[in-house]
Amino acid sequence: MGLCAKSIVIFNSIREHGKQSVRRLAERTGLSKSSVHRHLQAIERRDRYPESSFWETEAGRTWLIRLVVATVFVFGLKRGVGAETLSEFFSHLHLEGHVGCSPSALRRVMHTLERIILDTAAAWEKEGVVHGEIRPVIGAVDETFLQRMMLVFMELASGYLLMEEVSVDRSYDTWYGLAKARLQTFGTEVLYLVSDRAKALVKLAHTGLSCLSIPDLFHLSHDLAKGYALAIFGRLRQAHQALEQAKQRLEALQACPPDSEQAPQAQAAVEACEASVKHWQGVRSAWRQHLSNLSRIMHPGRLVDSTRQTSQEVERQLHAELQALETLLETNGLPVKKGTLDKVRKQLAGVSALVDFWWQTVRQDLAQMAMTPRWTQWVEALLLPLMYWQEQLSHTRCPAQKAQIAPALQAVQEAFEQHPCTGPLTPEVLAGWISWAAEHARAFQRASSAVEGRNGYLSQMQHNHRGLPMRRYQVWTALHNFDCRAADGTTPASRFFRRAFPDLFESVLSQIDELPLPRQRRQAIAIRD
Repeated sequence: MGLCAKSIVIFNSIREHGKQSVRRLAERTGLSKSSVHRHLQAIERRDRYPESSFWETEAGRTWLIRLVVATVFVFGLKRGVGAETLSEFFSHLHLEGHVGCSPSALRRVMHTLERIILDTAAAWEKEGVVHGEIRPVIGAVDETFLQRMMLVFMELASGYLLMEEVSVDRSYDTWYGLAKARLQTFGTEVLYLVSDRAKALVKLAHTGLSCLSIPDLFHLSHDLAKGYALAIFGRLRQAHQALEQAKQRLEALQACPPDSEQAPQAQAAVEACEASVKHWQGVRSAWRQHLSNLSRIMHPGRLVDSTRQTSQEVERQLHAELQALETLLETNGLPVKKGTLDKVRKQLAGVSALVDFWWQTVRQDLAQMAMTPRWTQWVEALLLPLMYWQEQLSHTRCPAQKAQIAPALQAVQEAFEQHPCTGPLTPEVLAGWISWAAEHARAFQRASSAVEGRNGYLSQMQHNHRGLPMRRYQVWTALHNFDCRAADGTTPASRFFRRAFPDLFESVLSQIDELPLPRQRRQAIAIRD
């Protein structure tokens, strides 16, 4: 029996039978008199606040363990709050007499949680490999630079991190060795790989993994934004400054006698500056629209009517947008960076290739089902666009893009409900078709922005902790895979393995029986005396 359990037994005996002698308590509890005496003194020392008696009960002790573990789990491990801040938090809750709240004690709790999390995640991953349903990977690869360089390999459809490994280099051999080992562990292959145009990553897809390499639409758009945003917004800022100066001059002249001859000229200058501001605001809006159009075009179906597109059609539209952007720059006297435009043009064919590849996988699935032309048309024209636009609308945060996708989704929804093939389907069969279409909708991954978001999170955590041991990176990977929940409650692990896993926090909590004991400092004892 642990110290806390003994204290609870003694406290319960006092609560049930009233105040008793040390000898009588020892007889009732089966403990030695010296042990009872020490625990009575400890209970008396802890009884300093109105709520102190609650922590002496079994329910209170259980809730106290949950409180401490949840605080360290959520704020310490997942949010990067330091042990000193957590110690201060617990002291404000008057818990320093019931549990070890010093920074060193909380760090021990954190290390215990790290060990349990890693062991639990490893066991669940093995269980998922054996009993789960792992499909070909739609991967995204990138590197991030923290205290050490890390190579990141994510499955985009589920968000599962296959790999976050510290490495000394990012050569092809390193990438291939690490990625191949993880794929062998899961017993799967890569369907296609989304990445920037780093030579090692392109070679990894084509040579190492024998799959399609898709240029990242996120990096492509970022290259254009990075190349021209400064010039456009600089001109707009200069126009605003000139307008402000012209208005100030006009106000100064208007304060002079009415026979001032410079007032009409100042008024004309203000009007000219207002026209300049309006012009550059239009240039900025047009530039933003062209960048937005790159995303609007890159879909398996047209946003206007949801009809099927081909890679050639998508590539032609992307080239037209890029040409319109170049014309906009030349017309307004902005520097045309041929190197940036040529770099983007070289990637358009690779980005567009995803459209034909996606439709090819759909057709292969339908061919295995021996579908009739009528049902094939229902799937391709209505079911797949319906689930695809639902997927896009749920993940899009930009209000303008939501406003463009919503009408397309509504039109497809109405046509789907009125189609003759939809009505006769039983709810179970329709749910099966919807699940199948949703899987294909999630399989269209044109950007590795999820990896970039993950890298940003790691960077912030690294900054909060001011450098961390290597094991903490592994803990963050496990937390992402098994405790990062989407709006529907699923985790990346449950989506990747296609099976449910227990709640990670509850599993960790169930393995914590005791917390560090409070340390009795001599200064504190002297103050109480």
